[in-house]
Amino acid sequence: MERWLDMLRCQYNWMLADRFDWWEMNRTPVNVCPLVCSIAEPREQPDYYNQKRSLVSLKDERPWYKEIHSQVLQDMVKRAGKAFDRFVKGDKNGKRSGKPRFKGKNRYRTFTYPQAKPDWIDGNRIKLPKIGAVKFIQHRSLPDGFALKTVSITLKADGWYVTFSLEDKSVPSQLVETIVPTVANSIGVDAGLEYFMACSDGTMKPPPKFYRQAEDKLAKLQSKRDERGLGSKSRRKLNERIAKLHQRIARQRKQWHFETAQELLDKAEVIFVEEIKVSNMSRRNKPKQGEDGVFLPNGQSAKSGLNKSFADAGIAGFLNEILPFKAAKAGKMVVKINPAGTSQHCAICLNRVPKKLSDRWHDCPHCGASMPRDVNSGVLIKKVGLGHRLTIKRESGATRRRSPRCTAKRSA
Repeated sequence: MERWLDMLRCQYNWMLADRFDWWEMNRTPVNVCPLVCSIAEPREQPDYYNQKRSLVSLKDERPWYKEIHSQVLQDMVKRAGKAFDRFVKGDKNGKRSGKPRFKGKNRYRTFTYPQAKPDWIDGNRIKLPKIGAVKFIQHRSLPDGFALKTVSITLKADGWYVTFSLEDKSVPSQLVETIVPTVANSIGVDAGLEYFMACSDGTMKPPPKFYRQAEDKLAKLQSKRDERGLGSKSRRKLNERIAKLHQRIARQRKQWHFETAQELLDKAEVIFVEEIKVSNMSRRNKPKQGEDGVFLPNGQSAKSGLNKSFADAGIAGFLNEILPFKAAKAGKMVVKINPAGTSQHCAICLNRVPKKLSDRWHDCPHCGASMPRDVNSGVLIKKVGLGHRLTIKRESGATRRRSPRCTAKRSA
């Protein structure tokens, strides 16, 4: 199986490079090319079908590729096509991905049988075509009424895993009934770093910081690994220990996310969360350059620690994947709202109360409300989700923000 992965990786890189070569030479029409540009020889655009036909000649030129099952090879071609099309065309929503990278050693870890059959599974063994019967641990039996579609074999840090893809057309893909949000059946959740979640009912839960807890152990293993020679057996074993530790941290975080999502779903039927983009919040600071051309400190050293905390908390995965998945499975709803103003207004009187990021307590000078900043945001998120509008009509003219253009017009 390791040999299969290595051969599939090499052919994946070749097919991706073939697509890149055609795209670089043919993405501009001939009548708008610069005169100094060399015109490429016209050839057919690489796609799934002509690259799949090339597998016949590949097996003639390199007979060792005959060891791999034909459908596994075809699935590799489909993977290369999807990676390239998402970069050039985008997905169904028009969102484009980054430029796909060539797979290095140990970066291609999965191969798939796209047309699996139920008779492959015989007790605690699975019969993989061209590999044979492989013993596996079946943590739960396959449910009745589902059709077995694909079988994927994945190499992870602690061994090989088999994943079954099932289909039952009678199961609805989405909820038919919609839940009407009310004050009684809904809750607002503010996600952050000081408290992973602060709910509108006043409950707060700090992040567990699994990576921070294992950071010292990781540092020791990495320092020990760097002392070993490149390509040595001891260095490879230390790399395996580091990979297993990273895998353990990821699994701890994921398990904690699922438990936290279940706690929220036990409280309400509708959960309001902010529609935030964590990738923008964890972006690197822009460089600062002085008049003499020398780069000045831009605060990136402190920002790096904040970015590590964002990655350790896993807010994006929780809000975008785990919580909606658990809610759909339980027949409940997750509604995302616009986060504008949810940290700068009072949850009781809705007046604007400006706060810096370092201000972690909310004290309203208008109504006297006093509570943690994150809880105030959680209550505001729920109110905005239920249709309340955050207004600044009650704000005095002295504290209201005005643009320089308006100030210039007023002074003129």
